[in-house]
Parts: sequence; C-alpha cells; structure tokens
Amino acid sequence: MNDAALKGYKGRAKEVLQSLGGRVWANVTLRTDEGDFEGVILPRSETADGDHIVLKLKTGYNIGIRADRIQEIKEGSYKEAIYKIPEKAFPVSPNKPAVVLLGTGGTIASRLDYRTGAVIPAFTPGELYGAVPELADICNLETKKLFGVFSENMGPLQWITLAEEIGTQIRNGVAGIIIGHGTDTMHHTSAILSFMVQNSPVPIVMVGSQRSSDRPSSDAAYNLRCAAWTAGHSDIAEVMVCMFGPTSDEYNLLHVGTRVRKMHSSYRSTFRTIGDIPVAMVKPGQMIPIRSQYRRRRDDRNVDIKAVFEEMVAIVYYYPNMRPDIIDSLIDNGYKGIVIAGTGLGHVNKPLYPALKRAQEKGIAVFMTVQTLWGYVQMYVYDTGRDMMELGVIPTENMLPEVAYVKLGWVLAQTTDPKEVRRLMLTPVTYDITEREPFDGYLVLQGGIPEVDEFISRHHR
Repeated sequence: MNDAALKGYKGRAKEVLQSLGGRVWANVTLRTDEGDFEGVILPRSETADGDHIVLKLKTGYNIGIRADRIQEIKEGSYKEAIYKIPEKAFPVSPNKPAVVLLGTGGTIASRLDYRTGAVIPAFTPGELYGAVPELADICNLETKKLFGVFSENMGPLQWITLAEEIGTQIRNGVAGIIIGHGTDTMHHTSAILSFMVQNSPVPIVMVGSQRSSDRPSSDAAYNLRCAAWTAGHSDIAEVMVCMFGPTSDEYNLLHVGTRVRKMHSSYRSTFRTIGDIPVAMVKPGQMIPIRSQYRRRRDDRNVDIKAVFEEMVAIVYYYPNMRPDIIDSLIDNGYKGIVIAGTGLGHVNKPLYPALKRAQEKGIAVFMTVQTLWGYVQMYVYDTGRDMMELGVIPTENMLPEVAYVKLGWVLAQTTDPKEVRRLMLTPVTYDITEREPFDGYLVLQGGIPEVDEFISRHHR
C-alpha cells in the first residue's frame, strides 16, 4: 500500500495498516484485545505520534487506538472525504428580511486541517449556507468576506474596515447585520463597534463558536441560526454578542457589546454580561426580551460612523510588587493613553507613584478600572485612591477594562485635549457606564454549596 493511502501515518501505526490492509477514509471494524471498534480511519497530522490509529466513530467523536493492540482490520466501505463545503446560491424569498453576514474568520468559519491537526480559517462565509441550510428559512442572506484571521489578529485596521462596511451595508438597506468572529477577542470588537457605530437603525449581531464545525458538539450552526433570527427579525438595534446561554443548545443570550466578556476558555456558554443582565433570550424563530431598556429598530437608514482609533494606548493589569519601569516603558515609547486594571476599588502600590506623576507631566491620559470586573472604581474611599487622583489618574465608574482600553483609543483619535478626553471617556455611549448595577447583575453560582446543587439538579439534568 502506498503512502498516499496512509496520509500522515508513520512508525508502528503505518506498519499495522500496511500489514492488515487498512487505509485512510475506509469505514472499518478494528478488532482489538479489548473488543471491536467501528468507524472511519482518519488521517494523522504531521506532528502526531506513530503509535496510534485514529477512528471517527458513528457518534462523530474521534478516538485513538494503539496500533499494537489491533488484531484485524475489516473494511466495509470506502469514500474519500472532502472537507471543503461547496458554496451554494442562497435561495431568495421576497417575504424574508435581507441580512448580510460579514466574515472575519474564527472558529465559526473554520475546518480541521488533518495535515497539521490544527483548526484553520478555511470556509468562506458563502459556504455557511452549505453547512447550515436552515438559514434559508430565516432570511435572505448575503455574505461578504472581509478578513480570514483568528480573532487575536483583529486590531484597529480590521475594526475600522468593519465599522465602515457596516455603515455601507446599513445605507444599502439591509434589515440586519451578522459578524462572524472568533470568540477570543469578540468582546473587544463588540465594544469598539459600539463606539464606532452609533445610533444604528438595525441589529448588529456578533457570533462565533467555541467548537469547530467538524465536531459533533459544535455550537456553530445553532449560534448562526439564532444570530440570523436576531438580525432579521428582532427589534433590538444594538451591537450585540449572540452565543449559547446554558451549556446546551436550549437558547442563546444577547449581550450588549460594552458589557459582555468571554469568561471560560472552552465552555460553549462562555459569554456573560458583567454588571448588568442580558438583553434577551433568543431561539430560531423566537426572541424573549429580558430587559426593556434597549434601542429599537427604525425604518430610516441613518447611522453615525466614527471609525477612528489611536494605537498608542495600553492596558496594564496591576499585580503586587509591580515595578515602575512598566509604566516608565510606556511613557518612553510614546504611548498616549494607559488603562490600569487596579485591585479592589482601583488601587496600585506606592512605588508606581513617581511613574504616574511622570505620565501626568507628559500629558498621558491614565484611567483606572477594576480587575474585579463587577463593581465601580471608588478612589475617594482610601488614601491610595485620593493620592492617585492627585497624580492625574481618572476613575472610570464601572467600565470594564477592555472596554476602557478600546474607548480610550477611540477618544484619543479624536482629541488629545485632556479635558475633552476626560469628558468623552466619562460620557456613556452605550451602557459602557451605568448608573447602577442590578442586584442580579452579579450572580456567581458556586458549585458544592447545597442550595446551589439543589437548584442545578432541578433545572439541569
């Protein structure tokens, strides 16, 4: 058997496949000393070991079986897999709203590269209809691929391009906009778009997935369907993130762009509204508002696009024993703004004071947030806070650190006048600062506590 039929296998695994007649993409039964396993033999990545043969089971999950435990391989059928989903013309109906999907990359538009074993941005947005045909029941979808990058590579250039494209699409008359985006920095992009795109007459819905489309546990299709319904049919004209609410596909939550944060590295229900409550629950075909305060859809095409950003802005997470050279290096490298995520009510240690004084003298805007995420900066309570305000550090109420970072970049691109910078930063644009946090805006259910376990057992089985 030639190497082409053994895609990536080496060592003992390759020897077993050759001797027992196994080939990649064959549907086989592997007889082992622990029983039979049925599935499709998958390719191996270039960096994988040479000891295992990988099967995709009927359940959709992959398992690795040690080659030296395989006694027999019985091939049932063979069909070489093609992992590229073909683009399809989207069926159009005059009775459905026009929605545009702007693609930036990320897991929602990705596939598994078996050569490297990595998940890569590979699907164009137009291919999403081939993967999720239910979208045609919801809206008339057009797609436009702006970028094909992981979300860690999103930055000012992409944000500005995206905001300007949103303005164009709104003026062209779309009923709603979906933005396909990687989840890792989705809350950064949702925040900056909330400042760059103001008074939108239509929903702007950011969506991604925690699990790639080739996995049986993928949330991509459900998230897309919910996002499409929100963009085409809801009356919420906000920049929002639409992702799983609970860990299963019962419903999605809509979070406003300036109060949302990714809170878990792998859970599908990773996004949480911080210091507030979500706007709504959404399912394909149904939206249930949670709160009444939100901007409503309008029939006009008016939107304010302020797509600017000053890149010389940094965010610093304070930690005990932080040295002043951290701040000094930002000053010496020409940074124009610094956001600090301080401890407690907004504190740093005294050794940083000289550096903060230098920043004040250089005209650098320094704003304080809290690393607790929930709650307000209160710099009047302790001497530390009062001292820092004397050094020019400005508290930002309950603005989230990442939100303060992108807002400061947006503000400094418009003005460098200290009074105007302060005014713009502390003027709420879209829930980035709120007068109060609702009592249920901070709710962490700590596992192991009897009343929490009882609640979970009643509602999630």
